[in-house]
Amino acid sequence: MNPILVIEQLLNGAGYGLMLFLIAAGLTLVFGIMDVMNLAHGSLFMLGAYVAAQVHVHSGSFFGAVFVAIAATVLVALLLELTLMRRLYGRDHLAQVLATFGVILVADDLVKMAWGPSPVMAPTPAALSGPVDLFGVLPYPSYRLVVLGAGVAVALLLYLLVNHSRMGMLVRAGASDRWMAELMGVRVKKVFSGVFALGAALAALAGALMGPIMAVQVGMGESILIPALVVIVIGGIGSVRGAFVASLLVGLVDTIGRAFLPLLLRATLPPAVAADLGPLFSEVAMYALMAAVLSFRPAGLFSARA
Repeated sequence: MNPILVIEQLLNGAGYGLMLFLIAAGLTLVFGIMDVMNLAHGSLFMLGAYVAAQVHVHSGSFFGAVFVAIAATVLVALLLELTLMRRLYGRDHLAQVLATFGVILVADDLVKMAWGPSPVMAPTPAALSGPVDLFGVLPYPSYRLVVLGAGVAVALLLYLLVNHSRMGMLVRAGASDRWMAELMGVRVKKVFSGVFALGAALAALAGALMGPIMAVQVGMGESILIPALVVIVIGGIGSVRGAFVASLLVGLVDTIGRAFLPLLLRATLPPAVAADLGPLFSEVAMYALMAAVLSFRPAGLFSARA
């Protein structure tokens, strides 16, 4: 097997895993800290992708488009938190799932009204459209390297924010004992609103960065939500470090499976059948990884305090 191809797919898997981390980190913060199951998190990812693509096409500035996408998504998330999510705090998870599933249906219809049912093209920034020679032998897309760097940078910043800042301390206090934190003067509602907005910003950033790589279309939030949920289950609900490790594992398993399983299956199966079964087995491998981890660590790889 060509070692250059292996390295390329490892980088692709790491990039996909880091984008999964941006989505899963926001989801695990909201679920693990606020105890709210927000299925509409994928819709915020979709909104970020659509807004970034639209602004980039009209303005020509990719980084400006990313900023506008994050700002617009955060505003929508704050409106959603104020009008709906606050009514769900303290409710059972079934009520939260049903309510946020309804938000998914409404969001998909609103996107169809605004952009139509067809996929939207999200162009790659002109300055990042060319390849970069890695190790002198591997021409790798420069945009994917930027995505890798952005994912790592956000992971470090998020770790410092949650574990080594006053804001993180207040968040952990509100999650551990909400009533005691309020008695000590912590404005838990504002803290929870901040956590919700942070999760929305991370989802929007992931959508804006993934737009030039994957199709920007209606329903893309639901398709990315399932791997994100698998990530937080593997990593441990509420654990940022767990989400990071699990995202890389899932990203590598999924990408490597899609790249190499069809090649292995061609040894015994017709090429057309191998091409169809490869992605299917790759998805099964993701769930098999989750089942294997939960068999040995039912709470996930890391505790919620990690």
